[in-house]
Amino acid sequence: MTLPAGIDPAVPPSGDGCVECDEAGGWWFHLRRCAQCGHVGCCDSSPAQHATAHAGATGHPFVQSFEPGESWFWNYETSEMYESGPDLAPPVSHPEGQPSPGPAGRVPQDWTSALR
Repeated sequence: MTLPAGIDPAVPPSGDGCVECDEAGGWWFHLRRCAQCGHVGCCDSSPAQHATAHAGATGHPFVQSFEPGESWFWNYETSEMYESGPDLAPPVSHPEGQPSPGPAGRVPQDWTSALR
């Protein structure tokens, strides 16, 4: 199987949460994993939208949902969603016990007012 440019199935995710939100003490709604370098960033409904910012800064076109039970991909270049794709290196999601929004202890009580 020939993979499209921008997907490296051997690269593991960068961690259990959004890299930039963790560094800044922020929070996220859902997580996305870069299919090229493994960077985990927060989704476009999250206050900071780090996954999209990563794609724009690096040119890495594909993300996969990093939510338990989800396997879809998004192509930033074409704005296309794919129900499935190649298997990426594990783990394929954040830990099941980690809440969404997350992480536990950093989500404000009025978090719904911050969603985009």
